[in-house]
Amino acid sequence: MSTVTFKNIKKSYDDLVIIKDFSLDIDNGEFVSFLGPSGCGKTTCLRMVSGLETNTAGSISIDDDVVSDPQNKIFVPPEKRHVGMVFQSYAVWPHMNVFDNIAYPLKVKGYNKSEIADRVREIVSIVELTGLEKRMPDALSGGQQQRVALARGLVMKPKVLLLDEPLSNLDAKLREKMRGDIRKIQQDFGITCIYVTHDQIEAFTMSDKIVIMNHGDIIQMGSPSDIRNNPINDFVADFIKTQH
Repeated sequence: MSTVTFKNIKKSYDDLVIIKDFSLDIDNGEFVSFLGPSGCGKTTCLRMVSGLETNTAGSISIDDDVVSDPQNKIFVPPEKRHVGMVFQSYAVWPHMNVFDNIAYPLKVKGYNKSEIADRVREIVSIVELTGLEKRMPDALSGGQQQRVALARGLVMKPKVLLLDEPLSNLDAKLREKMRGDIRKIQQDFGITCIYVTHDQIEAFTMSDKIVIMNHGDIIQMGSPSDIRNNPINDFVADFIKTQH
């Protein structure tokens, strides 16, 4: 389990400000959802944790290690941050079977064949893909492909798991099942998780803490019950209402 700390984060592209002044502490083993309308900056925050984007100012830390601080010229590359990432589009390699897709991060890191087989076997069982190891992605359902992506994000036993709207391409019934599955896996692993969504149901049913964002700002953060029962302003109240 690990902590994640955003301290006075800013992100801009020339004169376009994406994130204004973002500070947040995420605790060990906490499931935190960034919730807000499209374009509010939630995915940018996620990508800055992963190292796929660089913050313009401020610092990001995982545990006690600063992974990005431009003022002090600190930038830890993505492959050394010990994070797993699950994308909206699955990003499953079409030319690799299920086993090889999941094993890929381990092969890149130089694990031996025996350890790769053991790790993949363990994670395949957890995400309920046992028996499908030799199947190619085009022979999988959307839900199965998402499980492959989730398994690949978990197989390295990362400090932090990052999920960027991972259920948006699934039908309603499958989304409901996957919400429960992801939450159970996160709790079983005790892994710290940051989850990006614009779907209130996902955020309110899965999270320990919700961070509601708009225009690059944190508008409100708290437990699902706190936010539902005590919206801080009209934006939060209207956003929650319109999502029902």
